[in-house]
Amino acid sequence: MLLERAELPPLDAVSHLCGLQAQEPQEPFAGLWSRLRGFQPDALSDLLTGRQVVRTHLMRRTVHLVTAADVLAWRARHNAMLRQRVLGVYRRELAGIDLDELAAAGREVLADGEPRSMAQLARAVANRWPEPGTRPLGEMLVAGVLPMVQLPPRGVWRQKAGVRNALVSSWVGREIDPLPTEDGSDPVGQELVRRYLAAYGPAATADVRAWSGLAGLPGAVAALRGELVTFRDERGRELLDLPDAPRPDPETPAPVRFLPAFDNAILGYDDRTRIIDDTDRGLSVAGARVVLVDGRVAATWDVETEAGTAAGTGSGKGARESKDTVVVTPLRAFSRSERAEVEEEGEQLAVFLSDGESARVRVGREV
Repeated sequence: MLLERAELPPLDAVSHLCGLQAQEPQEPFAGLWSRLRGFQPDALSDLLTGRQVVRTHLMRRTVHLVTAADVLAWRARHNAMLRQRVLGVYRRELAGIDLDELAAAGREVLADGEPRSMAQLARAVANRWPEPGTRPLGEMLVAGVLPMVQLPPRGVWRQKAGVRNALVSSWVGREIDPLPTEDGSDPVGQELVRRYLAAYGPAATADVRAWSGLAGLPGAVAALRGELVTFRDERGRELLDLPDAPRPDPETPAPVRFLPAFDNAILGYDDRTRIIDDTDRGLSVAGARVVLVDGRVAATWDVETEAGTAAGTGSGKGARESKDTVVVTPLRAFSRSERAEVEEEGEQLAVFLSDGESARVRVGREV
């Protein structure tokens, strides 16, 4: 949805994109603004408060904004990966702890239906496991063994709020779907691959692994091969795609687009050279917001207050006082027409972020 803004409701867009990475709570708003015609931020906030989309640890053990339907369908397939990724950080501290017992203890604490911060939940079980400390226990409970969501107002437009966690089942109203009986074909994995390719294909199996954090989904890919088409990229890698997926001509003009931090248009691939130069690859994991020019990362952007301090995307008071400026820092020299297009799109972004109170944009010199 970056070649042309789509006429889609935000719920359908979040579903099509397989979620948006969202550890920075306000970033998904800019991601949808760049993809949807006439996007109104309150519409996404309403989906959060209405429990149709949720903030949860999922792909790559990062916080994603996904539909409630998708977290119910996909979470069980991610369970083992989520546990292993937490253990990858805290294996020594959590050695000897039965993770199923830890999960049961966490559920017992949460049975009263009250949301809790990670620290509160960890302290509630720490009397049984005092050695690890609250951080390892909390990380495993919130991001590993329990399907949990971060409750509004966190993630609501212009709201700043700490993280309060609740079980998916108590917030959405039912338990996550159990994994089907394993026969090697991995039906949930097949749906993940289909959905990923619909949004981001053509792609290699390594790209699917990089996006999901799952180990390549070999059973799913093998089961799907008969319904997929294949290509070879410039490096000779096999790329997979759905037969009816759009594959625009390489000469199709790509308009300037402003992407938020950690956008899956970049992080959703193992081979990120399709969109960002190797020399700039570090920006994608450093949380830099980027500007696409002709379909490739050509600049970073931020929001600056009149006093010169950076503000977060959609950060409340400063933007409403018309003192904020969208600041673009090129990574290469722009032509005159490119600079004009960047300025025009930046002005529209400033209008969006300030609720129409500012259209300030400043394009700097190449770094």
